[in-house]
Amino acid sequence: MNIPMILAQDAAQNTQGNPMSMFITLALLVVIFYFMLIRPQRKQQKELKARQDALKSGDKVITAGGIYGIVREVKDTTVRLEVAPNTVIKIVKSQVVHTVGKDGSPED
Repeated sequence: MNIPMILAQDAAQNTQGNPMSMFITLALLVVIFYFMLIRPQRKQQKELKARQDALKSGDKVITAGGIYGIVREVKDTTVRLEVAPNTVIKIVKSQVVHTVGKDGSPED
């Protein structure tokens, strides 16, 4: 009966590790989190912003709402899209998420 108590005490003493190793482990997790999640997302946001800034009249695009259109006019914060013959809508430039390739599929 004393053996389980001795083993339990030994296990309880071993759970308290060096605080420095816990700090290093936490720092390592933060670094991994940064390189796996934050950095790729920032890169993707920069690429999207570059695509939006490079819009010009005649580009075929897809909006965040899934509307396909042809850019007819680009201003600082807005874009005029032709979505059907003689139908032009005005949207916020940040809502353009993809340009369309020659085959009709989104280019990334």
